[in-house]
Amino acid sequence: MKSDQSSAASSGQFQTIKDVEAAAKGRMEKVISDFQHQMTTLRTGRASVHLLDGVTVEAYGSPMPISHLATLHAPEPTMITVQPYDASQIGPIEKAIRSADLGLNPSNDGKLIRVPVPALTEERRKEMVKHLHVMVEEHRVAVRNIRRDANDQFKKMLKDKLISEDEDRRGHDDVQKMTDAHITKLEDLAKIKEKEVMEI
Repeated sequence: MKSDQSSAASSGQFQTIKDVEAAAKGRMEKVISDFQHQMTTLRTGRASVHLLDGVTVEAYGSPMPISHLATLHAPEPTMITVQPYDASQIGPIEKAIRSADLGLNPSNDGKLIRVPVPALTEERRKEMVKHLHVMVEEHRVAVRNIRRDANDQFKKMLKDKLISEDEDRRGHDDVQKMTDAHITKLEDLAKIKEKEVMEI
């Protein structure tokens, strides 16, 4: 019987309410960490090496993240420095930063790339906050979709007589609470980021 249960679980069949809730929680946590990662690429008033997270460089015949090719520092609020491990890659790295559509204008002295980070204009800050709101909404929808999947799973388990109506109701309530908590967390993170973006 045990092997039946484990094969059922691996084919997406959950045996208990707890299984469904644990899977939903794991997926919701992933949504939060994805949102946190996406937010690091949004500019605030201060220089941050995360600004360059999305930059890929054509190096050694394939696209590579800039962090694999250089050491990045933000020695002051308006400057990022990029120190290539291999001096021959200084040109491609500089070109990648320039063409990454970040509004940055790097320069190099043959050894080190300096990337001045211009102050954000009011208009640019507002654009970024708008973009942040879009990101929050996408992640809210992702959390709600996970709730829907969990609820569909409960319905199926109820139909297959794996759980009682009481358990089905409790499962729905628990997943709703989990959904609310994760959406609140997304909104709190966004508020903090918005404040950072709008800070002069």
